[in-house]
Formats: sequence, structure tokens, C-alpha cells
Amino acid sequence: MANKISSLEDFVKVHGILLAASGLPQKLYARLFHKLASDTLDGGAHFQIEPCDDGRRRRLVLTSESMPKDSDVFLIDHAWTFRLPDAYKQLQEIPGLAERMGSLMCVDTDLEGKAGEEEEDTENYEQLSVHQALESEIRSAADKGYDSLRWLELEGLGIDDDTFLSLHFPSKFQDLLALSLFGNKLESADVVIQEVTKLKNLKALWLNDNPVLHKSEGRLADEILKSCPSLEIYNSCFTPNYGLWALGFCGDVFGKDSPDYVQQDQPLRNVTSLDLSNRSIHNLANKAFSVHELPLLSHLNIRGNPLDQNSVGELFQVLKLFPSLSSLEVDIPGPLGNSAVEIIESLPNLSLLNGVDTAKIFENGKHVVDSIIQPWLPEPKPEDSLIDRVLGAMWLYVMNYRLADEEKIDETSLWYVMDELGSALGHSDEPNFKVAPFLFMPSGNLDSAVSYSIMWPIKSCHKGDECTRDFLSGIGEDKHRSARLTAWFHTPENYFIHEFEKYQQNQHAKAFKSLPLTPSISQSIRHSDGSPLLVHTDLPQVEEFLTRSEFVLTNEPKDADIIWTSMQVDEEVKKAVGLTDDQYINQFPFEACLVMKHHLAETIQKAYGSPEWLQPTYNLETELTQFIGDYCVRKRDGLDNLWILKPWNMARTIDTSITDNLSAIIRMMETGPKICQKYIEHPALFKGKKFDLRYVVLLRSIDPLEIYLTDIFWVRLSNNPYSLEKHSFFEYETHFTVMNYGRKLNHKPTAEFVREFEQEHNVKWMDIHEKVKQVIRQVFEAAALVHPEMKSDKSRAMYGVDVMLDSSFQPKILEVTYCPDCMRACTYDMETINGKGIVKAKEFFNYVFGCLFLGETSHVTPL
Repeated sequence: MANKISSLEDFVKVHGILLAASGLPQKLYARLFHKLASDTLDGGAHFQIEPCDDGRRRRLVLTSESMPKDSDVFLIDHAWTFRLPDAYKQLQEIPGLAERMGSLMCVDTDLEGKAGEEEEDTENYEQLSVHQALESEIRSAADKGYDSLRWLELEGLGIDDDTFLSLHFPSKFQDLLALSLFGNKLESADVVIQEVTKLKNLKALWLNDNPVLHKSEGRLADEILKSCPSLEIYNSCFTPNYGLWALGFCGDVFGKDSPDYVQQDQPLRNVTSLDLSNRSIHNLANKAFSVHELPLLSHLNIRGNPLDQNSVGELFQVLKLFPSLSSLEVDIPGPLGNSAVEIIESLPNLSLLNGVDTAKIFENGKHVVDSIIQPWLPEPKPEDSLIDRVLGAMWLYVMNYRLADEEKIDETSLWYVMDELGSALGHSDEPNFKVAPFLFMPSGNLDSAVSYSIMWPIKSCHKGDECTRDFLSGIGEDKHRSARLTAWFHTPENYFIHEFEKYQQNQHAKAFKSLPLTPSISQSIRHSDGSPLLVHTDLPQVEEFLTRSEFVLTNEPKDADIIWTSMQVDEEVKKAVGLTDDQYINQFPFEACLVMKHHLAETIQKAYGSPEWLQPTYNLETELTQFIGDYCVRKRDGLDNLWILKPWNMARTIDTSITDNLSAIIRMMETGPKICQKYIEHPALFKGKKFDLRYVVLLRSIDPLEIYLTDIFWVRLSNNPYSLEKHSFFEYETHFTVMNYGRKLNHKPTAEFVREFEQEHNVKWMDIHEKVKQVIRQVFEAAALVHPEMKSDKSRAMYGVDVMLDSSFQPKILEVTYCPDCMRACTYDMETINGKGIVKAKEFFNYVFGCLFLGETSHVTPL
């Protein structure tokens, strides 16, 4: 074992890069070394964890009298470290882990106990019969000096239609102004209409959470509003007849203790703050909403209202009339337009817009502002197991790092949850603490490493201050900071939806262009003297199986006529190796527009918008806002919201995940650039298993487009039966089909697969094959249209194209691969797609080279 680090000098020498990356001030290095060497976790002496938001979240508070900036550093333990595919398994198998995480993430509420308490409360309340509750309300009104009942709340009492009729409301309570029947069991629209419409003085009616609303909501509203012209609030929403009473209710002037203004002149004259949010208000130009009635109004909240009967100009005219109005809350984009800057230019008296200082908005030129974004709080469903709750909530807590040494970087990230103290740190754009992961190597090497997080004050703090960190430290608006906060906070959905709709319109506007089919002009590149073509390759399969006499292998790249390589050849490589522009090479310039996942989607979208054969795809580095909008629309419309995240350029499904959790999708951006693609949740299956198809495409020329498909393809089957059960997304072998890297490979001869698939699904494979051919041609047409700079007379290349079929047997393009792995093609003799021949494994590369360099068409089909 290496020597234990014993001096500060050695500590800094070994951990120099980590220390620099953390941003810890040098003066704290000695303090950190001391605490690490003695494993001192002394945060408990300085901080206290407090519950907040009804115990659904925790916060960290300073208990020391004060803590000056950069005065100390604290170790935070990692309570759980895992790779994503292992999360579910670890929570199942590690004793006490799910319980600790459930407690730390505030999702372990004792539902049984809670349910028991609720049942008890309900029983006690129901023991108070409906009639007793009514008597109690009448007595209470009399005690307050009212001669008749004006406000009646009979909520959650199990009142059904018969009980409701037996109460004889219309004859007993003629003066009733407000009636709440929230959470009862009313089912008949006829009964409700018959009774309620006789209450001619009614100003407010709450029938929320009664079965009748699900059955006849439209009819119920129409009849009640027609027969009760005085009604101003119906099911928490303002009616078209709203006036002083509804405004006074929202301004806390009217309520159970003061139900009416009894001929009082200007009852709202002292109202300074008015919350009209989420009241379904369509028209704000109402004579009650005026400076005459509300002369002191200084704060107004109109979020969540359509206000669709007013133009933007009309709304500004209404709001300008209030001289004291200095604070406004409104959706942006929304009824006042899309720009915060324009709103404050039109309403110059505002000092706060959505809780943000208007001077700051001008300074930053921000168009969308919102300071009052609420944190996502765990909302576990009663039926969710503790493990499921943790898997859902963990994205609000996890952080990540990737291990690396001198030789290589780890392909997958490690995620971790800080201990209870670290996890209680809240977010702030102007935090008072900084936190960074730190790998302590007591023996100076990675084998001895222990992971911690370190935390230190970056501002001076005082007793009682909440301790915060920046959840997106170092990430600014150039990297979508505001959008990324959606992982932790309720950001304004309508802004994202608006941006998505603009994006969608732009996609639909793309015109489909098709390139003409042209006769082949690529000639054989044989030497005129009949001498063989020299080939330099670094691919063992080509070395072994390219056996035609027209080609001879050479170890010297600069002597070769053809360079066939698996590595990217750029100008630097050409220069270093001595390659010239006269040599043929198996790659096209700018082919990244096809072979990198984000560029492939972008190329197709630029050419065709959103063709059916490409699933909705977003580059999260540039299109996060539009993606969140799409996600919100799908959620709003009750559509499936399962997405697959793929790194831009990792092969073999490394760092690929499937999820419907928006926070998870946004957080996974932290482990490297990704595309997010709508998951094909209903693929065609083969004997219950998911599969995809690998085709090999030979590209002779991009302009004119000369493209060939080899007459064999292979099917790649997953190992487990397909399932959409949520835990199956942690099972590689259920959802992924690439098995030739250390996993059990299911080779299925293509001809056998086709026969059995046709039988199972009663389809003709050649019909599907024709569609696949069209899609593959369109992919390469898109590249030719969007990237004419790919043209090169000295390029001839082979690509793998992966296709999946949906349950209607429509092909969907998955990806295009440069220099695809041809292990199967070189291992198995395969029957051609049309069943008219056999492609011998040992001849595969002879046919490929024959097509690309000799102008032959054996066992290939022009597209």
C-alpha cells in the first residue's frame, strides 16, 4: 500500500487539480486537510436542519452566532452513491437505504397512520349529522347578530341528492349569499339545478369535488348562471356577472364573518392588495374593477386568467388608471404580451413585476421574469412504494461526478446524495455557501479514495440565516439556466408552451424536397495498367476478409489508393501521416451531419421539418426550452410522456436512459450533451420482444446522390420480453437491443426472422422493406440538401442505419453509424432479403469494395 499522506504539502500535491476545480480558497486547504485526515464531520455544531412546507422539505439554518466569509470548511458525507442503472436494485437490496433516503427526501410519510387519523376525523365529523352542522351554522350566524343565514359551509359531509332535497334550502334560507357544498356526493344535475336556482340572492356557489361535475358540468353551469343572475363566483371561478362582491371576496373584505356590504358606499376603498389569480377571468374591463372602487390598489395578481376578451392595449388602458399600482403579477407570455420589458414600459409606475425589481429587469433586458417560483414538493401517491417515491424524488437531491485517471475517463457518471445536512441546503441565485464534490485519497491513489462534498461560506452569515447553495453553479443563461431551474421549481409553463408552439409552426412550414433519381456516374477506379488497388486499413475484418485480387493490403498509408479506417481523418491527421487529396477515403467531409445524433435530427428537421419517420427529437443543449414546452403540452393533454436520452456521440447505448420524469431529463444534461427523443412506447414486437434492424448503406456519391443498400440486414433482439412497467426501464435487456458487448447475443438468421414475423403479424415483409428503403433514401437526401459541402470525388463510405418499426409497422429512423461493426456480416452466411441468394460471410467485404470502388452491384440494391 502507498504511504499515507501526512503533510499539507503532500496533500496539496496529490489533490491539486481537485482543489483548484472545487474553488476552495487556499487559506482553507490546511483546515480541510485536518478535517479529512481526522474524518471530522462537525457541521452539527454549527447548523440545524428544520422542516418546512408542512414537512415536505427541509432547510438548513446557521446556529452559530456568526460565520464570516471563507472562515471554515465542512465535510459532507455521501449517503448514497450509485450508477443510474443500479439505483432500483440498490434501493431494493441494501438494508436501510430506502428508509434513509425516504426520510431524507421527505417522502416517507406514514400513510397508514395518516389515513387512520383522517378516518377518525371524518367519523367524528360525520357523527355531527348534516342537520347538526346546519344548526351549528345558524347559531353561529345569530351570535354574530345576523337575522338570517347569509353564508353556509356544508363541506365533506357525504351529502347525497336525497339529503340535499331534505334540507329545503330555498324555503329556509332565502337570503343566502354564499353556499359551499365542497366535497360531497351530489350526483343529479336536475336536483342541484332545481334547488340552487331558487336562491335568487346567491353570490357564490362551490360544488367542487362532487360527482355531478364529472357527469354534467357544462349543462349545470349554463342552467345555474342563466337562473342566478346575481351569482359572481361559481366553483372558485368568476362568472361573467362578477362585480364588487367577487372582488371584495378576493380582497378579504367579504367572507363568512362579513358576508355583505349592506348598502356601504365604496366597500373596497381600503383594499391595497388584490389576488385574482386562477379565477378564469375573461374580461377585466368591468365597472367594479375601477379606480373609483379601488383607489388604493397597489398590488395586483392576475396570473392564470385567460383575459381573452380584452386586447393587450385594452388591458394596459385599464391598468394605467390605477395611480397607486406598483406591483403586478401576470403570466409572461400571457394576456399582456410576451415581454417583461414592454410591460414595464407601458406601466411606468410599476416597481415590481412578478416579484422582481423593474429596474433590474431593464438592466438585464429580460423578457420573462418570475421570482416567485415555488419548489417542486414530493407528491407521492398513496399506492407508491417507498422505493418508487425515492426514485421519483431523488432528482431534487442528486449530484454527480465522473471518475478519471491519467489513462481514461469513466464512461458513465456516478450520482450521489449528500447526507441529511448537505441535502437540506436550499437554492439561491445569490447563495451564501458553496459546495463541491471532493475525492480524498489518503494513500495518494484512486484505490484509497473516499468521496465527500465540501462546503464553505462565500458570504458572511449570522445566526438564524438560511444556508443556501446555487443548484446551477457556473451555469448562466447561455446554458439555459432559467429553463434548467424547472428541474427543481414550478417555472411558468405557458412561456415554454408558447416557445414550443412557435418551434412547431416553424417545423410544419418546412417544404419537402425530393432529389431526382440519377443514373450512376461513379466509375470503377481500377488502374489502367490492371495493377491491384492498394488498401490501407486498421480494421481486422477488412484485413481478414478483403480477399479479391483487385485489392492488395499495404501497411504504408501514404502508398495506398484507398484508406479504410475506423478513425476520423482530418487535415491534421492527413498531414501527420502524409496522406494526399488523391487518395480515396471511407468518409465524407461533414458526415457528422449524419453520424452524430444531434446533427442527424437537425439535418432531417432542416430538410423536412417533422417527418413521421423521425420521432420528436430535441438537442437539449440548444432546444431545452422547446422540449419543456412539448413535455408540458403532452402532460396537459394526457398524452404519453416517455422519452429516451442519448448522448450525442456515445455508441452501444452508453449513458442512455428512458424516463417520463421531467426533472430527471433536465438533470441528466449534467453528464454530457444529449438528445431527448420521444420513446417509441408501442414498437412492433417479435415473439413479445423488442427489436431493431441494422441496414448497411454504401454511399458512392452525395451529388449526384448514389446510394446502395446491401441485400442483407440483421435483426437485433432484446433478451427480455418487452414491458412498459416502470421498473423495467432499469433493465438493459428489456429495452435495448445492442447485445454484442459482453451481454448474451441473440443472433437470429434474417430469413428465419422474416418468415416468422410475417406469420406472427400477418404482414408481407417486402411491403415493410419498401418503406424502409424510402426512409433511408430520404435521410441521405436530407444530408445532400442541407449539406452540399459533403460533396467529394474521393469519398466512398459505408454506414450502418438503425431502424425500428412501430406497432403499425411504420419505420422510424434511430441513428446512422460511421464504419459500422460488421461482426455478424463476417460471421454468418445470410440469405438475401428477396430470398434469391446467399451472401457468404467471408465474401461480405469483397461485395462492399466491389460496389464502392469497382462500380459493381452484386448483392446491393440502388436506392
